[in-house]
Amino acid sequence: MLKGAIFDHDGLMFDTEKVWQANWKKEADKLGIELPEEFKKEICGSSGQHMLDIIQKYYHVEDGSDIRARVRQGVADDEKKHLDMKEGLLDILDMFQKHGVKMAVASSSGKEMIETNLKNAHVEQYFDAVVSGQEVEHGKPAPDIFLLAAERIGVPIEDCYVFEDAFNGVNAGVSSGARTIMVPDLVQPTDEIREMVAAVCTTLKEASIKIENDEI
Repeated sequence: MLKGAIFDHDGLMFDTEKVWQANWKKEADKLGIELPEEFKKEICGSSGQHMLDIIQKYYHVEDGSDIRARVRQGVADDEKKHLDMKEGLLDILDMFQKHGVKMAVASSSGKEMIETNLKNAHVEQYFDAVVSGQEVEHGKPAPDIFLLAAERIGVPIEDCYVFEDAFNGVNAGVSSGARTIMVPDLVQPTDEIREMVAAVCTTLKEASIKIENDEI
């Protein structure tokens, strides 16, 4: 078993991607735009300039900052009302804690939103670090956020698992040198993605069982 574990937040730990997609659609409806399926694949797990480029491409605007800000606020408001943990989250957190594995959250979401969700779900005590995409120069699919998370928990990235649900995050994890595991949410892995990652698991519980049995 490796010494560190780094988790994405949206769609991996919490059932947030549906909330994000609903708010992206709300903004698109205001502009009379129908977002294609490709938008979902590209926007999930993105951050920084990469996210703005995607917004500008699909919403046909020169600057996507206002749309991004409204969507983030909408997501924050919706998540205060209700947010579900993904299946197996507590299983894998307990398993890693039992084995003394250092854990971090590394997400494109804002740090305040991440910390609020961890606190509301009563899982903040499991984590040694929380890293937001706003803290690095290059967002996913660049590896910066995972490299910073590994640094903060004091574990070499090669000795870390990265858990992701989106293509941008998977690419970031693989590029970082971490052992990357995909647990799909809204977007299913392609054959190319399956070849890149250490494993594809249907739930975090399945991942925890396979890791404890030295199958990943």
